[in-house]
Amino acid sequence: MTVQRAAGSEPGLSLEHAVMTSCDREPIHRPDAIQPYGLLLVADSASLTVIGGAGDLEGRLTPDWLGRSLSAILEVPTDRFQDEKRPSLSDLRIPGLKGETFSVLRHDQGSHILVELEPVEPHKLLTWDIFGEIDSTADRFERCPDTASVCRQGATIFRRLTGFDRVLVYRFMEDGTGRVVGESRNNAFPSLMNHHFPASDIPTQARALYLRNRIRVIPDVTYEAAPIRPQEAGLAGLDLSDVQLRSVSPIHLQYMANMGVRASASVSLVVDGVLWGLIACHNATPRCLSEDIRAACRTLAGVMSRQLRNKEELVTYQERLRLRNAMEFVTSHFDVRHPIESNLRSFMSELQSLFPCNGFAVISGETITATGVLPDTENLHKLHDWLRMGTSGGIFTSAMLGKDYPPAAGWPERSAGILAITLPFRTPMCLIWSRVEIIQTIEWAGNPHKGDEDGDGVLRPRTSFRTWEQTIRGHSLRWSNEQKQAARRLRRVMIADYQTQQLRELNATLAATLEERENLLRQKDFLIREVNHRVQNSLQMVASFLKLQARTSSNEETTTALTEAQHRIAAIGLVHRRLYRDEHFGVVDLGRYLEELMEELCSSLGEDWHEQLHLSLFPIMISADRAINIGLVLTELVINASKYAYEGAAGPLHVGLAQTSDRLILTVSDQGECTPQLQGTGFGTRMMNAVVSSLSGTLTYTPLSPGLEAVMTLPLDSILPTETDASTEAALSQTPYPYP
Repeated sequence: MTVQRAAGSEPGLSLEHAVMTSCDREPIHRPDAIQPYGLLLVADSASLTVIGGAGDLEGRLTPDWLGRSLSAILEVPTDRFQDEKRPSLSDLRIPGLKGETFSVLRHDQGSHILVELEPVEPHKLLTWDIFGEIDSTADRFERCPDTASVCRQGATIFRRLTGFDRVLVYRFMEDGTGRVVGESRNNAFPSLMNHHFPASDIPTQARALYLRNRIRVIPDVTYEAAPIRPQEAGLAGLDLSDVQLRSVSPIHLQYMANMGVRASASVSLVVDGVLWGLIACHNATPRCLSEDIRAACRTLAGVMSRQLRNKEELVTYQERLRLRNAMEFVTSHFDVRHPIESNLRSFMSELQSLFPCNGFAVISGETITATGVLPDTENLHKLHDWLRMGTSGGIFTSAMLGKDYPPAAGWPERSAGILAITLPFRTPMCLIWSRVEIIQTIEWAGNPHKGDEDGDGVLRPRTSFRTWEQTIRGHSLRWSNEQKQAARRLRRVMIADYQTQQLRELNATLAATLEERENLLRQKDFLIREVNHRVQNSLQMVASFLKLQARTSSNEETTTALTEAQHRIAAIGLVHRRLYRDEHFGVVDLGRYLEELMEELCSSLGEDWHEQLHLSLFPIMISADRAINIGLVLTELVINASKYAYEGAAGPLHVGLAQTSDRLILTVSDQGECTPQLQGTGFGTRMMNAVVSSLSGTLTYTPLSPGLEAVMTLPLDSILPTETDASTEAALSQTPYPYP
């Protein structure tokens, strides 16, 4: 609640000043005043000179405090203020002018040192009493089964420790309101157990202060604030957040007075760094809370906060474990052979019990499978369409569906809150857990909508705290964070199952397609084998006719021509014979093919050639038509060597096949006479030149003296199989034939 005042003016400490402003803007941590039961000294941190103070310093401490050294006033050595090992002054006791003894609290704040002086009670708790109380309290908290029991025990323990008439355990709700969840009292005050308080009763900046300064005491709400003085010291707006004596907003003091409270104390309950609630202590008469009692309260509040966290974590863990086990039971029993929609309908009861609800529905396209209390079919379809358009992440939860989806406001008795999972399948699906309306009657400590301001716009604290009942409609039970997380896990599992099922169907379709392809390839292979077999038979028949014709011819030139033609046809027929035998069609092993071709040529030319033949052949897979061309060239070179080098007789003949980085080299060399007929223009020579040219190669002759070496060089690009050939890759992956 912000108190508006001009800079340098006297602090506005009256209710008339405070009520003019908004509670959420009031700088309650900078009240420029303290409660008068203690004293405050403000010193310059560099020189330790006291430049300001508050309270009856002249009558209770020393008449000449302003401008003196802090160490002189407190009678403490100067080096004590620079001792980093002992920055606190809480061990000191300072005598006063009226027989009082003050305890000392030090706060460093930038360029200032703030020192609180508070009168010490004559009777203090002994250290072992404090530790004993902490130990027994922790044991009682440990035996509590839940947070409600911890709060009830906490109220009893703090009332016995503080001696106040009423102690409330006040919890902050998610919407900012508060609720009394624990209470211990005598007959001085009425019960406020389970009563609700509006969020405006404890504004946001007040909660921030409760989180920073964990305990606040008001010994007498009728006190007159002691301002910080002198005004010319320029200390207006000094941050007193950590000061125990800090003055309280006059509106809050009036608020407490309206409740009939004369003294109060508040202790913060902080769980995981968040303000969980407060322990609010009320007394019908003025009552102080000594320093040792406050220290014990802070410690016990920490013990209680840890137990609250443990109990909440236990409940969370148990709920998470239940949800995980239930979800795993359902999803592990899904039949992978059936569609996901069929599985969901088969486990309707298990899915419904996963999240406590009044109705459950599975919506798939135009089909709805439902059980329990739900809206009618038409409204479910409309709700499904709305969920598909508006949900983020596929999960939607609401405990007040009529607010998020206005048409639902007409049927809260059938569905006032839902948890929905939308699934992006080929046919969109949605799972809906529905909860009906729960009509609640909330007891407020006074009407939360009345008394905030009068007709003149001036804010005033509530004057009545009599029980005021409010009926809440259109709400269902809230969906817990654990239930929302479980819904997200369930959605991921169902999407993964659906994708697996889709993949399984695609794999089955692909397998059938591959099987059909294999059948077609086998038919193709059979046809090719049959064609090659028929071509081979035809070529053998032609070769036989030529051989028969050569034997019956009386003309030597005709016989020679027919024999050479027979050799050429044999070279072509050998390729088709290999294609018929081999597993892969369209490609042949050139090294093995040339070896078999030389064997047949030697058999045709004469058995003596077998002993004279020397082969060095490199294995390489090439296309069949290129192999035929190379075989024809080799046949012509061998026939020429037989005819011209050795005049038909057998002689040494070397045939080599090698591969460089990008070329294939075929060599044929003999040791006979080098005759000029090799450079002739006969049919064989023209045929070789045409074949070599078609392969983008070269054919050269080198005299060896004696003998002649013919070298045919071909680029690999012109003879290797094309990658579009379906069988090429398989053929090239085979282990080459191991030539020596």
